Amino acid sequence: MLLVGAACRKTSHVPRLCQGSRQRHARLLHGQQTQPNSDTSENLRISNEGLAWASTHGYCSAAMSTSKSLVPLRFSLVGPGRVGCSLAHWLTARGAEIVAVAGRDPERSGSLARQLGGTPTEVDQLQTEGQALLLLAVSDPALSPVATVLAERPQAEVALHTAGALDPSVLAPLQVAGSSIGSLHPLMAFPRVLTDPGRAAEIVFALDGDPPARNLAERIVLAWDGIPVLVTAEERPIYHLGASIAAGGVVTLLATAFEMASRQGLPSEVMQGYLALARGALEQASRSDRVADAITGPVARGDMETFQRQIKSLEKLDPSLTRAVIALADLTRRFTAKESDAHAPSTERTQAPKP
Repeated sequence: MLLVGAACRKTSHVPRLCQGSRQRHARLLHGQQTQPNSDTSENLRISNEGLAWASTHGYCSAAMSTSKSLVPLRFSLVGPGRVGCSLAHWLTARGAEIVAVAGRDPERSGSLARQLGGTPTEVDQLQTEGQALLLLAVSDPALSPVATVLAERPQAEVALHTAGALDPSVLAPLQVAGSSIGSLHPLMAFPRVLTDPGRAAEIVFALDGDPPARNLAERIVLAWDGIPVLVTAEERPIYHLGASIAAGGVVTLLATAFEMASRQGLPSEVMQGYLALARGALEQASRSDRVADAITGPVARGDMETFQRQIKSLEKLDPSLTRAVIALADLTRRFTAKESDAHAPSTERTQAPKP
């Protein structure tokens, strides 16, 4: 598969980065300075379509340059929420020029336009012809109808959406109207508007779409010192589910621990201790060659006697949580068990206590 017209392969260390991005990321992993890859003729295969588009619009291929400057990119934003505003700030910080901001809330659109120098407008009035990028950062359900409305007027050469669960085809009306379409999903949380482009450094961005769209998306990500990775339409559901588990799932487990402690009447300091414990576990996981090596606790140690006592107490406190905790214990055993017993039936490993 191609990412921004560059040859991309799966590797054991860096999944499907383009050749230039893989080499850059390897240097970052080893604490080395990032330098442009000059040996493009040997290491890169730039698609004729992507390179021709880039040349026409004043951009070299992202795989051929690691410049942080996005001059002379001109763009407009649809959806000035936390994600859209953050990306707009990052783009302008790297030299891009914002032309217009459109959204449901005129006050929010006007505020961002005043901050960055663009013009507020309505979605059904937005026309971006002659611009390099139309960035759509609206909610998933709104993407298709917004794309349909935008396609009624001439739009930018490239249209990118920021949704993680949806592939570029949701922008099909814009493709029919003449724009190259793609996706640029930042694999990070936006608890608020993040104006510093440094927040994007080493963040993974899932890209897909037409070659010109991928080309521009990767150039943008590299300008932010991010990590561009190709995620296809077929892979999107599991990709996004994994993202939801990694973020929302972790917080759900913390909320469960908090609920149990509260129901038991434990002091609030215990909850703070749980947060510190979770931070430490995630830090250890980030340093481990294998994430599962950071799993701790009685089940991971094989101390099922202790776990059974805990489950008996939980059944008295809140029986509705017992099945979920046992399922979690089964997963713990799966990821920590030796190869010889890793596939043993779950009922042989973790059972609810008998009445």
